[in-house]
Order: sequence, then structure tokens, then C-alpha cells
Amino acid sequence: MGRESGEARTLSEVGFVHLHVHSSYSLLEGATMVGTLAKLAAADGQPALALTDTNNLFGALEFSEKLTSAGLQPIAGVQLSVDFADEAEGGRKPVQQVVPHIVLLAMTEAGYGNLMKLVTEACLASGGSGQPLSTIERLAAHHDGLIALTGGHGGPVDLALRNGQLPQAKARLDTLARIFGDRLYVELQRHGGDGEAAIEAHLLRLAYDADLAIVATNESFFAKPADYDSHDALLAVAEGRLVSDGERRRVTTEHYFASRAEMKRRFADLPEALSATVEIAMRCHWRVGLRKPILPRFGADGTDEGLELERQAKIGLAARLDKHGPSPGFSIEDYEKRLDFELSVISRMKYPGYFLIVSDFIKWAKDHGIPVGPGRGSGAGSLVAYALTITDVDPLRFGLLFERFLNPDRVSMPDFDIDFCQNRREEVIDYVQQHYGKERVAQIITFGTLQARGVLRDVGRVLEMPYGQVDKLTKLVPQNPAKPISLAEAIKGEPKLQQAAEEEPVVARLLEIAQKLEGLHRHASTHAAGVVIGDRPLEELVALSVDPRTGMRVTQFNMKWVEQAGLVKFDFLGLKTLTTLTTAVTLIAQRGIAVDLASLPFDDPKSYEMLARGETVGVFQVESVGMRKALVEMKADRIEDLIALVALYRPGPMDNIPSYCRRKLGQEEPTYLHPKLEPILAETHGIIVYQEQVMQVAQALSGYSLGEADLLRRAMGKKIKAEMDAQRDRFVRGAIEGGMTKDISSEIFDLLAKFADYGFNKSHAAAYAVVAFQTAYLKANFPVEFLAASMTLDMGNTDKLSEFRRDAERLGIKVERPAINRSGVEFDVADGAIRYALGAIKGVGRAAVESVVVARRVAGDFRDLADFARRIDTKLVNRRTIEALIAAGAMDELEPERARAMAAIDGMLALSNRTRDAAAGGQSELFGGGTVQEAFRIPPVEPWAPAERLRREHDAVGFFLSGHPLDDYEHVLKRLRVQRFAEFAQTVRANGTGVAKVAVSVIDKSERRTKSGSKMGIVNLSDPSGQFEAILFSEGLQRYRDLLEPGRALVLRLSAVLDGDDVRPRIEDVEVLDDLAARQKQDLLVYLRDDKALASIAERVRPRSDGIRAEGKIALVMILNDGAQEVEIELPGRYPVNQQIANAVRAAPGVVSVELR
Repeated sequence: MGRESGEARTLSEVGFVHLHVHSSYSLLEGATMVGTLAKLAAADGQPALALTDTNNLFGALEFSEKLTSAGLQPIAGVQLSVDFADEAEGGRKPVQQVVPHIVLLAMTEAGYGNLMKLVTEACLASGGSGQPLSTIERLAAHHDGLIALTGGHGGPVDLALRNGQLPQAKARLDTLARIFGDRLYVELQRHGGDGEAAIEAHLLRLAYDADLAIVATNESFFAKPADYDSHDALLAVAEGRLVSDGERRRVTTEHYFASRAEMKRRFADLPEALSATVEIAMRCHWRVGLRKPILPRFGADGTDEGLELERQAKIGLAARLDKHGPSPGFSIEDYEKRLDFELSVISRMKYPGYFLIVSDFIKWAKDHGIPVGPGRGSGAGSLVAYALTITDVDPLRFGLLFERFLNPDRVSMPDFDIDFCQNRREEVIDYVQQHYGKERVAQIITFGTLQARGVLRDVGRVLEMPYGQVDKLTKLVPQNPAKPISLAEAIKGEPKLQQAAEEEPVVARLLEIAQKLEGLHRHASTHAAGVVIGDRPLEELVALSVDPRTGMRVTQFNMKWVEQAGLVKFDFLGLKTLTTLTTAVTLIAQRGIAVDLASLPFDDPKSYEMLARGETVGVFQVESVGMRKALVEMKADRIEDLIALVALYRPGPMDNIPSYCRRKLGQEEPTYLHPKLEPILAETHGIIVYQEQVMQVAQALSGYSLGEADLLRRAMGKKIKAEMDAQRDRFVRGAIEGGMTKDISSEIFDLLAKFADYGFNKSHAAAYAVVAFQTAYLKANFPVEFLAASMTLDMGNTDKLSEFRRDAERLGIKVERPAINRSGVEFDVADGAIRYALGAIKGVGRAAVESVVVARRVAGDFRDLADFARRIDTKLVNRRTIEALIAAGAMDELEPERARAMAAIDGMLALSNRTRDAAAGGQSELFGGGTVQEAFRIPPVEPWAPAERLRREHDAVGFFLSGHPLDDYEHVLKRLRVQRFAEFAQTVRANGTGVAKVAVSVIDKSERRTKSGSKMGIVNLSDPSGQFEAILFSEGLQRYRDLLEPGRALVLRLSAVLDGDDVRPRIEDVEVLDDLAARQKQDLLVYLRDDKALASIAERVRPRSDGIRAEGKIALVMILNDGAQEVEIELPGRYPVNQQIANAVRAAPGVVSVELR
């Protein structure tokens, strides 16, 4: 009796519990963050709260933890779409298009397990692209431990009633009642929608007739009534429709997180519906909790993982020592002692299985020729990892500490980050799936959010604001991916945003709505690297989705929460550099030279000489201008210099680079606060660079174990005063016991604390320095193959391709233009030259050029355009592909005149189609093997002028490959004393600023508004040393706009400043190069074989009347007797000879060549 009265009192006092609530994990549907829900519930004195996001459990663990922290009872739930597979009365399909949903709430741990199964099955069945959908059969199979609500307005019963299908509504309710029994509640909602009262009357009658309980809910999508407009805009964004669209989905203003008092008023006439909410909360007495890591087992049941790890590690170490021997200064006994220590720690912490699993998939990758990085992160400090071939960095050789990776004094999961060849990483993940079972392996979900700029664009679009206006407002928000700025901060710091909001109500509305939506989850995707492996089917531990791109399972908890759910994460990273190295080694092998990257000599002089010259294009980690400068200054000559540079080149520590360089070169004496520091810091010339040095100092001076020293390092990084004070006392006391004074020991502690913030993980630096050295070694010793490999891996990046091509020219390596009979899909090497890849031509598509290369391989080189046309598949090689091949020069050996080849495309495509149709009809050799002219007619066409030819080549390749528009002006440019931009940039980098005269060809120009509202121009320019951007402001833009047109050859006066590593040029003055050239006295020689071109030449050299003096002579040189004799005839008069006239004459039919002098 007492218990019953107590429950009644609880039901009365609590009054109402929210059981149908959406968070922002109901993507683009819920507008309330999980943390906000916890605060709202706590502020209203609600003792419990359910989370029922649409078809997912994304937020289940986060919700559970945050509600528990707020002192509330979390209830795990979901709003699940269910296919009832029924038809309306009379055999008609249900009128509504909306799939009905029900609400499921977990009463027990078993209930949550069923919730995970139902959600997982629904998501996997959708394939990741459609709406997750469960079935009645699945509900019947997995209903234990679950309470079901009929789903409210979107539920199966309500939808049937709304469509006038009372029998169907009753049948659906009966179906749910058979499955859930007294765990089914008929859900009532009062949101003020049309027909709501009539529907409720039917629901009450059905519930009472079936003896089912009723329950009141308020399906919450947003926090308070004032958020209705912003939520309405969110729904419009979700559907890609406009706010004004009357046909799209809407909810009412009542779909907010109502207070208990409001719900009591709203359902005052149905007190049993209110008390049912509290009753349900009391029945749901289990919550989602945190778990300790659950490690998957390695090998068959009964395998002693500790013994197996010891066996593999000892065999592996023996193999390493047999191949490489002990590092200088160490004995085999040192290695064995270190191995035994690490094995004891790993075994005590129960992690042998983790090491064995990682070793297993890495060995599989290496056995299958998949490149694996030498290490990454602190894992390179483990000798066991080195022995198991998880890493390829000898930790004793480089002074790396195991305790930095796995601390025996602090329980934490080991975490190997593994780099794989980016092209074959998926193969390793596939192996893991096959080996451990697809049901036990998944990638990890990640969530994109509505960020400041993105949400402005989204909301502006659905509010029907002009694109230009929204774009202008968006660009007033600073963009810094490393440290994103909120909209509120942007508005506060940008008067123009404030002014726009004051002047236009629509802008004020935009900013208000966007700020409310900012930070909400927008979409789900897959984490780039994380993979989890379970000891059981993962759906028993976490709900799963599916990645629509790969079909692989994905956890519904993100990286932060999946580990707290007990799943162990393995990072499978794709590193492009590994693929570059492997590609280069394969190209080198074509010469019969085998290169073993794991056995390269770290003392190779050619590599360090190249690095000391700063020639690091393509060299891993050290390509930046700052890195090159540091390498030149330090004259790096050992692997330790590369390790130090990788660690130092970051904000803060890089201030020590000049001192490191001076000390290394003997220009500055290293200083040590105490002699005991010298053995530890001598490698870095007295400068604390690595976190490991902090640990070693604590060990040597104060008697710390390395495990304790790792705790000290962490404490210093956190800067928690109480912890720091305790560590200071421990450090100073230990140092004094070791014979140091209190003052010196305290000073050293302060020094360590200062550098703990900046110190870098030496294990990571060493592993990446090894990769840097490998790339440097290949570039120094096999530059042709290395650059070809580098270009292959950057085929889609024309800026990088241009840079590699310039570097090849600097090294005297020829880069051949693409050729249809010589080039492959990727970059190749032949006779000491790099063959340009067909796949690198813009607009061709890999499948298209692969088909061309296969056709060439099967039947030999293409003889002419007709032969090419007969052998291609126009489904793959279409007009756009052929145009790009011609423009890039790839078809020159079939037809050297590119304008003529372009004119032949219609005929080629027609011939190709006829050939295919004939083959399909069983005919062969229908058109014979004749020439192009016999196969199809090419209409007469004017040859392209050299400038046009180069422009089209630039469009197809991304830069000028066979020449440069300024090449013909070379003799003039020498007289004008212009600089190349690369030389000018070098001067600016040396001096911080500079002014120069530079000749350029204009690639393109864009204009935009500055913050002050005035216009500025951004001009993409090219000279023979490369491409670059320059700016000019409103006054200059107004003056020179008409001159800065694509294709124009100009001479610019540039000023420039150094901004970090970047040279920022500004255009001060513009002159037309042809005009300057015309003022220089030039003569033109025109070489002819007959007199047919004379009329065309006369038309092209007609004297100009633009004020430029006509001082040049023009002479015709007739080539007679097959070149055995030349006759020169000078034309009467003087002409304004310049490059423009020379190009025009060169394009005249019958002209052999022209020469300016």
C-alpha cells in the first residue's frame, strides 16, 4: 500500500516527462543540441528525458552522459520508420507517401540491444542512400525490453486515420498490440494541427476498445517558440526548397520543448496521459553507459596471446638484427633487455592481442606489395613494434622511448596510426573485414556541421535572397579552418554586417536565423582513417549505418564516443608519399636497378648536398620555403638534422631554428644549465626539442622512472597548478638528492615546463624524417624516376605538375609533351626523359585514355587519324576527349597541324561509329585500310597562330608545355632588361620586399570587392619561370582593366612583399609588350618555298597607323632546289615589325618559318 501511494505521489509531483524528443542528430530536422536539451530539462526540474532521433542512435551515449552529469535519468530511444506492408481498404495503396514511424524506448539492457539491432538492420537495408526502414517482422523478432509509442501524427495509426482508413488504423494498432502487449501506448499530441481533435477522438476510442494505455507527448524539434522560424528554415534547407514554398513539410509553433507546467495545462482533461509519461520513465530503468576497451582476440580461442606475442617479437628482432645489426653503441643484449621489458609491460597491461592484430594486417599488406609507412606517432618508440614490423624505425638507434607510447604507470590504450599507400589502403581494410568478419569491423562516422559561412549561404538561399548579396555578406565572415570564427564574433567584428542588418530587415532575419542554426549537425560521413574491430558482432555494442560509397558498415557513434563505448580504434591512414616512393622504385626497376627503401644508407652524401642547396621540390615534409631556408642555413648532413627540423618547424619552436643552425655550424656555443644535461641535449646542440628529452632529464636529474617522467610531461602540458606544484616538489627534491642545488634544479624545472608546451614527439619526428630522407635519396640519385612518380601522384593538380616540370628543366631533364603513340595513362620514363601522361590532360578522363592505351597495345601504334578513329570506342573517347588530346599536342604525330586535326573530329567520330556498326553487323574491313583522305574529308582550315596554339595547349594541360608565348620575344626582353618572376621572388624572399619589371602572358583575371567596398583585381599570370597571381587595386584596375585580358603579352612593374612563406606581388604599371617591341628596331625574315603565300603575306604586313614608328625591314627568303639554294628579296619601305606581325605571317599558308632579328 505504501509503495503504491509513493508511486502515485511521484506520478503527481513529476507530472510529465518528455518521451518524443529530437536533437540535432535528427539531421536537418532537429534544431536542439544534446547539451541544450540537458540544460532545458534540468532548468524545468524534469527528472528524466528520452531522446528519440529519427532512425538513428547517433547521440545515445552522449545524451546518456550529459543527462547523468546534469542529475537526470536518460532514456534511450528512437523514432523508427516501419513498413507495415499493408494496403488500405479495397486493395488500394495507402494515399499518404509518408512512411509511418513509431517511438521505441529501451527499458532494459536487452531492450537497448534490440534497439541497436532494429536501427542497424533498418540502416543496412537502406544501403546508406535511402530512408532507413524497419519491418513488422523485425519488430516482432526484436521487441523484448522495449516500450513502443504509436508515433503521434506521423505514426501508422494517425496516418491511416488522416486518410480516412479506420479499419487500417485498427489493424495496425492490433498488430503493434500483439507484439508489445502492455508495453504499447497510444500516443496523443496536441500541436494545433488541422484535424487534430477529430483524430484524437478516434485514437481514444481505439485505445479504450483495445484496453491500451494512452500517453501524452510533445514532439520537440526546437527549444522555444521563438525558434520556430529558424527551424522552419532548417526544414526548407533539408528539402532544398524555399521557405515560401507552400507544398513543403512544416511543423507548428507548438513543436518546442514545452515545460511540465505547459504540458499539464495542455492535457488537463486527460491526466492519465500525463501520468503515463512518468510511469514509462520509471519502467525504463537502464541507461547507456561507458565501457572499458573491449579488445578483439587474436587467433583461435585458447591461443595464449602473451606467449604468441613473445614468440613473434623474438623471431622478428632476431631477423632485424641479422639484417641490420645492432645500432652503434648498443649490443644484442641491450636489444634483448629492452624487448623483455616492453613485453612484460604489454603483457601486464593485457595488450598482446592489440600488437598482434596490428602486426598481422601490416604483414599482410607488406606481403601483398602494399607500401606501409615506417611509423607514425609515439608507436615508433616501441622495439616490440619494430620487431613485429609494425614500424621500421629502430628506437634504440634514434633514442626513442617506449614509455612515451605505453606508460606502465598510467593505464591507457596503445594507439598505432598506420600510413598505407593511398591507392591500396582499402585493400587492407578489406582484408581485416574478411579476417575478423564483416560483422565485427566498421569504419567510424563523422558529422559535418552548419558553420558560419555555410549556414549563411543555406539560409540566404531558402529566404530567396539574391545570390550576389548573400555571397557578399558571406565573404565578410573571416574564414580560418584552423580556428573557425562564429557568426556572432564575425558580426561583432565587422561593422558592414551590422550596417547591412540595420538597413535591410531581410539581412537582419538572415543573420538571426543563421546564428540559431549555426553548429547544428548537417550531414553524416565517414572518418578518413578510423576503423574499429570488435570481439563480437558490432551491433551488440553500437548501432551501425552504411557508407553509400563503399558499402562498408559505419558506427553510429563518432570518434569521441565510439571509444568510450568500448570499441578499439585502429587508424588506417593513406599517405600519398608512400605511393610516390613505390611508383619511383618501380620506374627505377625498369633500368634493372633494385632499390630497398628500408635499407637506404642514412649517410648518403648526394642526398644531403641536395638538401643543403634547398632543392626540395617533392621531398616529403621539407618543401616549404621556410623549410628550404632552414636546410640551407643548417647545411643538414645527418638524419638527426632532419628529425630536429621536422620537430622544430612549428609556431613557437621554429624560433630556435637560427640558434640550432649557428650551434651546429660552430658559430655559437651550446649552453647547459648543468653538466648532466649535456648527454641528453648534445644531439640538439643544447636546445630542448623533444618531449622525450624532458622525460630523460627528469630521469637523469631527479630519479624519475620513464613512466613517472611521462606523467610529469603530461602535467606540464596541462598547466594545472596543484599538479605542477606537486611535480615541482618531487623534481627538486630528487635533483637535490642527486647533488644539485635547489636554485639550479628549480630553474631546470621551469625550463622543462616552458618547453613541454612546444616539445615535439621525437618518435613521430624520426619516422617522418625517415620518409623525408627516402624521398630525398630518390630525388638525389634517381631524379627522372622520382619526378615522374611525383607527377603521377599529382596528375590532378596542375600547379604541382607545373612546379615539377620546372624542377625537371632546372635539372636538365626533358619533359616530353604527350604523344598518342608513346605516352601512357600515367607519367613514364624513357631514355632519361619524362613522358607526359595522357591521364594528366584536362577533360580526357582516365577510362578514356586507358581504352586508348589498350587499343595501342593490342594492335600497335596508330598510323593516322583514320586508324585512330577506327580503333577507339566513342562511348569512352568522345568529342571532348579528342579535342583535349589535340589541344595538348598528343595527336601531333598523326596530324601536326592542330587546327586541321580539330577540323577532322566530326569525320573521325562518324568513321568510328560506322566501324563499330559494321563490326556489330558482322562486316569487316568495310572501309579498307586507306588513308585519312580516303576515309573522310577534312575541310580546309586556317592554321592556328602560335599564340592560339599555346593558349589551347595551356587550357588542356594547365600550363605551357611545348613553349611559352613569351619565347618569341626573347631577344626583345633582353633589350628591355626584364626579370623572370622566379628570380624576382627569390630577391623578395631574401630582402622581404622588392620592385621589378616582369614580362608576362595573362592567363585570366577576376574582380572582387574589398572590405571597404572598392574593387580589386586578381590576375593570373605566366612567364617562362612559372605561373603566379598579382593584385591591383581600384585605381590601377580602372586604368589597366582593358589591357589585362587573357592572352595579352605585357610588361608589368611589380612591387612585392614577403608574407610568411609567400611572395605577394602587386601591379603598379602595365605596358603592352608588342608596343614596346615595336619601338625597338626589328627586322623580319620570311622563309618561303614558292610564291603562293605572297598575297596572304602582303595582307598581314600592311603598315599600321597607330603612331608607332615603322623602322623595320622585311625580307622574303625563297628556298630553292630542296634547300640547296636561298634567294633573299628585301621588300621596299619600312614596317612596324613586332611579334604580332611575325605571328600573323607565320600562320599564312605556305610560309615555312619566320625569324625576328
